[in-house]
Amino acid sequence: MGDQRRSRNRGSARDARRAARAKPQLERIPYITRRIPVYELASDELLELVETNAETILAEIGIEFNGDPEALKLWTDAGADVDGERVRFPRGLCRSLIQATAPKEFIQHSRNPARSVKIGGDATVLVPAYGPPFIRNLDEGRRYATIEDFRNFVKLAYVSEGLHHSGGTVCEPVDLPVNKRHFDMVYSHIRYSDKPFMGSVTAPERAQDTVDMAKIVFGEDFVDRKAVVISLINANSPMVFDATMLGALKVYARNNQATVISPFILAGAMSPVTVMGTCAQLFAEALAGMAFTQLVRPGAPVVFGTFASSISMQSGAPTFGTPEPALVLYVAAALARRLGVPFRSGGGLCASKVADAQAAYESANTLQAAMMAGVNFMLHTAGWLEGGLAMGYEKFVMDADQAAMMQVFLGGIDTSENGQAMDAIREVGPGTHFLGCAHTQANFETAFYRSPIADNNSFEQWEADGSLTAEARANKIWKEMLAAYEAPPIDAGIDEALQEFVTRRKQSFADSNV
Repeated sequence: MGDQRRSRNRGSARDARRAARAKPQLERIPYITRRIPVYELASDELLELVETNAETILAEIGIEFNGDPEALKLWTDAGADVDGERVRFPRGLCRSLIQATAPKEFIQHSRNPARSVKIGGDATVLVPAYGPPFIRNLDEGRRYATIEDFRNFVKLAYVSEGLHHSGGTVCEPVDLPVNKRHFDMVYSHIRYSDKPFMGSVTAPERAQDTVDMAKIVFGEDFVDRKAVVISLINANSPMVFDATMLGALKVYARNNQATVISPFILAGAMSPVTVMGTCAQLFAEALAGMAFTQLVRPGAPVVFGTFASSISMQSGAPTFGTPEPALVLYVAAALARRLGVPFRSGGGLCASKVADAQAAYESANTLQAAMMAGVNFMLHTAGWLEGGLAMGYEKFVMDADQAAMMQVFLGGIDTSENGQAMDAIREVGPGTHFLGCAHTQANFETAFYRSPIADNNSFEQWEADGSLTAEARANKIWKEMLAAYEAPPIDAGIDEALQEFVTRRKQSFADSNV
């Protein structure tokens, strides 16, 4: 028995040391401050051509603002030509409205001030995936998501050091009524995390519920003066904004809350098959949407967003991680900088159904393009599978690992005296090694990023540990993360007021699945 106990103790100690070595040792920061240049792919001449073509689209073809008479009146009063629901814009009108009042950068405040994020400028905020109705994990495979899954992903995002934001609809809790599930989602973000979060946009009244819940947390005056919620407003490409999105946009903008205006484009179906054609169309759509926020409330925070991918010309299915969408992303990011607004794009996008090599390659291609292009708000950083239809538990922690690596890379090169390491070079001299020198020992715990998922052991050690794949290791990690999760503190009075609000509002109307 004593030998068995000693063997178990040695095994436990070995496991503890291995876990300590694997820990990323990432600096806890609310967001990334970029210390390396962005990659400028497009020339000024190319960008000017896209801008000119976008203005031509706005002036000659126009954008439809469907089902919203108030929006049409606002555009008429601003000097646009309104014909039915089609709005045509004098050249330069949208740009001038944006540049006159839209902030170049802003703070999205969190209920924990230490976790507030800067959006725009030299800041990068990494955000979980958004919208999947399904989840996938190694234990259950693919199934519909529930509110328990939603809470799990909020908790995983909270404890993931490489993610700075709680996100929005991290998965769709289909076990709850469509017209009431937003209450549980927003409450989960507030209660189980103290990172910033995104609001509901599926109906104007649901956007208002989000704002009202935020007022309980932050106070009415603070919400009117500061951004505490950011929300995703998609254009219904090609060249349409529908009443649902416009209604939600107006609620958030009127309450001085941030919106991300994102054309949702699958090139070849919702835009031309060419990079230049797609760039011109998405920029026109984004200009119209961003300018509209400034008509609703001048100075309301707004972000130029893109979601541009492509489709297979053979099957019509969306494709991800391919070269052309990356080119679109680089151009759009440069256009945002020229316009003077923050920029959003994704993310860890892939079409793979599982967290396999296809998922890794496609996600790496989109993540690294977004990182190098200078994205400020990177939606879909972690968890995305199956073209956005599924949120993967294992994929989430694998992507969060990549997010942590991006933080290190964007932090740039340490040029301090310690970073230059001249003392180490003097101490060691020619012909020996640096393993035992004072500088190495002093920096041992923080030298190099250490992935908690990658296995760098010998074949024999990997085999002795169970011959686990990266996905299998990630399966163990997300379970450990949830088991170790501790909810951040929240004022008891605020929590009670939130629950009372949710109960009262839910009881005020019948359940519905629309």
